[in-house]
Amino acid sequence: MTVSELTQAVLDGAHGPDPASLSVTSAFWLHHTTRLPGADVTYRNHYVLLRVGEVFGACSFESGELDPSYCADTSGRTLADVLRSDDPLPVRIAALDAYLAAVEPHHLARAEEVVLPGGTPDVRARARDAAVAGLLDVAEGTKVALIGVVNPLVDAITARGGICLPCDFNLRETASGLPVSRDMLEVVDAADAVVATGMTLSNGSFDILLNRCREQAKPLAIYAQTGSAVARAFLGSGVTALSAEPFPFSQFSARPTSLYRYRTDE
Repeated sequence: MTVSELTQAVLDGAHGPDPASLSVTSAFWLHHTTRLPGADVTYRNHYVLLRVGEVFGACSFESGELDPSYCADTSGRTLADVLRSDDPLPVRIAALDAYLAAVEPHHLARAEEVVLPGGTPDVRARARDAAVAGLLDVAEGTKVALIGVVNPLVDAITARGGICLPCDFNLRETASGLPVSRDMLEVVDAADAVVATGMTLSNGSFDILLNRCREQAKPLAIYAQTGSAVARAFLGSGVTALSAEPFPFSQFSARPTSLYRYRTDE
């Protein structure tokens, strides 16, 4: 299954109610930056959010990829309309995420809830990334490809004895000085296991990554604010573990929030 095949299956009614019966009540365009204490990297994040009932479909995107004016024309549309449209990919991923989360919210699914502690951004980021790293069985010397660099996650992998092979389109090196590759398949081929951001859904590389890991029978863990319910649909079909963090994300609060961990037997 590919993302486009999953979308068609949703439109065909294979995953629950007709998406034409579910409407977007609110559309959000968010831009925020983060720079943790002592760091020299400023993370710049953009999100599109579509609210459907009690859930939010979410997808990150690159600067300039989507104008905030899209919000004015998206509230009130049905999910079927958005999924069938030629809207930018991040909007369609957010719609797919909203549908799958509405059908089965993470807090009602068979997942392990991890409550992140309240506190400062660095405390919460380290707790989140330790929870993500805990999805992997990282033995001493295990080579772990990290697709989408988050420095606390680099630290969490190395703290478990893993050898981190980072890949990111926007960074040259990690805070700890590791060189960052721009070639996703290069680091995947060199790794024993893979951890990847949900942003692979928003830039169209998810299917490529998934197929490569399937071909090489390598564990693939996804950490996702973007498309967390979309990534969940691939559990047992290439994705072996998932840290799903639905909106509101941990960086938007100083109080305890939850993420949801899923595992398969692959």
